[in-house]
Amino acid sequence: MKLKTTKSIILFGILFTFSNAESFSQNFKDAGTYFEYVGKEFKQISNDMWDYTSASAHGKRAKTVGNKRKELVSQINTSMSKIKSMPSFNGTTAYRDSTVSFLNLNRLVLNEDYAKIVDMEEVAEESYDAMEAYMLAKEKADDKLKAAGDMIDSEEHKFAADNHITLVENKDKIGKKLEEAGKVYKYTNPIYLIFFKSYKQEMYLINAQNKGDVSGMEQNKNALMQDAKEGKKKLEAIKDYKGDLTLKVACKNMLDFYESEAKKYDDISNYFMTKEKVDKIKTSFDAKKDKEKTKEDVDQYNAAANEFNAANKKYNTTNQELNQSRSKLVDEYNNASQKLTDKFVPKRK
Repeated sequence: MKLKTTKSIILFGILFTFSNAESFSQNFKDAGTYFEYVGKEFKQISNDMWDYTSASAHGKRAKTVGNKRKELVSQINTSMSKIKSMPSFNGTTAYRDSTVSFLNLNRLVLNEDYAKIVDMEEVAEESYDAMEAYMLAKEKADDKLKAAGDMIDSEEHKFAADNHITLVENKDKIGKKLEEAGKVYKYTNPIYLIFFKSYKQEMYLINAQNKGDVSGMEQNKNALMQDAKEGKKKLEAIKDYKGDLTLKVACKNMLDFYESEAKKYDDISNYFMTKEKVDKIKTSFDAKKDKEKTKEDVDQYNAAANEFNAANKKYNTTNQELNQSRSKLVDEYNNASQKLTDKFVPKRK
């Protein structure tokens, strides 16, 4: 007897799906009907998992897709109840029980691990460390499901061997989509972390600028320069995704910008230093009565005013250039990320 079996890898974990099966009664007369009854339940779970994965892949936050996660858990509960009620086959319940254990672990990860992940998502953008921890938590959840998947895979093949069933490895359409989604995220997540580290460091630099903190600007521009250079080295080790280099190129363009921006921040900090110096000269000049002001005082004041005007003009020009370039390149990065996802992880219809 030959039966198909498919293995589906997804972003947040691993599920096993099988070929389409007809409805079977629970009076299992042979190993094939027993095996395919389990496959029918996995098929429905696979459909619900694709709904969840597709929504997550196309810009939906973990909290937003919470209802889809609840629907998935509900389906897992239903399937667990059905499989638990199955009798033993040839005096053993190993395949049945391992399947129930696998589903239970999936349920626990979705209920517990992903509840934590939802909370972590709320603060992930506050710092690079928080974002890295958030992504690591998702990877760990995936690892738990992979370990469970390896277990059920082993029991599946043992059941097949004991009952003379020849398994034909084959991925159905949803299985292929789930597997592709997992591969896409394995590719895009490291690139995003490279981008995000410099992106966040730039935020610290801009905050220092908004406060007029020259010391803070100097410290953060140096850190941005370092992060951008290190990021480009890491990016070099990442290859294309099935011939698609758009996301990698967009990330490199961002890092090039951050490195260039750090260099141009001398114009920004110079403005604040000039302003501080001119403010002191103006305060001293204004404190004197007109009859007390000498030609030297007037010349110094006028020179300071001219210096400030020049620094202010350079500040505004540099700021405008940086803002325009930043906006353009961030849009290009976001578009490249979305297009890559749309290309390889189609939306659920």
